[in-house]
Amino acid sequence: MSSTVTSRRRQLGNEIRRARLAAGMTQHEVAVLLGCGQGKINKIEAGAVSVKQADLRQMLEAFGTAKAEVDMMTELARTSGQRGQWSGYRSAVPHWFRTFTDLEPAASEILSWHGERIPGPLQSEHYMLKQFTEARATDVTSLVRNRLERRQVFDLKRPPYYRFILGEAAFRRMPGGPSPSVALDQVQYLLELEKTYPKTFIHVLPFDTRLSFVPNDFTIMRFSDATKDFVFVEHAAGGVYIDDEGDFELFVDAWDRLRGAALERGETVEFLEKLAQDFQTQMQV
Repeated sequence: MSSTVTSRRRQLGNEIRRARLAAGMTQHEVAVLLGCGQGKINKIEAGAVSVKQADLRQMLEAFGTAKAEVDMMTELARTSGQRGQWSGYRSAVPHWFRTFTDLEPAASEILSWHGERIPGPLQSEHYMLKQFTEARATDVTSLVRNRLERRQVFDLKRPPYYRFILGEAAFRRMPGGPSPSVALDQVQYLLELEKTYPKTFIHVLPFDTRLSFVPNDFTIMRFSDATKDFVFVEHAAGGVYIDDEGDFELFVDAWDRLRGAALERGETVEFLEKLAQDFQTQMQV
């Protein structure tokens, strides 16, 4: 799949940072060169904003960048400046989450940990509807369509290796309170997903697992192109993207600890099948 506008912008930012460092220049010096604030240069290198072709040419001339790299970055700047498709029902996606959904199909590997809830791509339609109605969402139809669109990541010709660790609480705590029918629909959907997509891995972390603690939810995204790997952490007011190498490795270590404690794929299937039986029994009572 071709890279998204956001991934190209992040790739261009990484290339500009590399060229600047190779030239021995600081962000402040580049800002003086362009007659702007250092904050703008930082945003360009982070891929948060696009860069004008004239500003790019001026920077690359100052860096003494080779022609092949200039041509490559010029093309990236041209395509990364194109407008993203965030109109219509897609506009329901909050701004702070658009980078995540834009880059999700372009990743080579995604490592996701969720302790208390089922993440978007794994949600059954029954679970989605219950979640959005309980949250009193004003445009449930658009939100559901966005969730269904995110599922298409599993059907790509070259999908990312998507690895999920789900805490047992995610199955015990349904949106709006106990609901065996919602829980059963969700578990059955995961069992079908596990059979259908070989690059999608689901592991359950049971309550009785021996761990000193479990961290807050986070998702690690890795890329095979020049896009910089990052961690996404969602919170009540939005979400943050962390790509500092030291911090990134701390999250990788946390993922490894969770993965070592979680059930294997076969054990997870058995766990989910047992859950399905339990929820079916509850519905008959």
